[in-house]
Amino acid sequence: MYILKSVKTNKYYTGQTRDVGERLLRHNAGKVTSTKKYLPWTLVHTESCSTRTEARRRELEIKQYKGGILFKRLLGLWKEDK
Repeated sequence: MYILKSVKTNKYYTGQTRDVGERLLRHNAGKVTSTKKYLPWTLVHTESCSTRTEARRRELEIKQYKGGILFKRLLGLWKEDK
């Protein structure tokens, strides 16, 4: 499971694959329709999962709180008030 950030627009993309490096190359080569207009992408988060089902479940979980506090905490962007 991985999260990319568009350098151009600061948008995020969440996906899952067996080979994150190869997938990032495909995104940045414009071979992924849903991401090609937001090139270039940088890898900002990865998680290893035991099965594809587990990876898909985690991807969907992250997509549900995308942009919110939980998403920002995951990426280390949320600072708690002390």
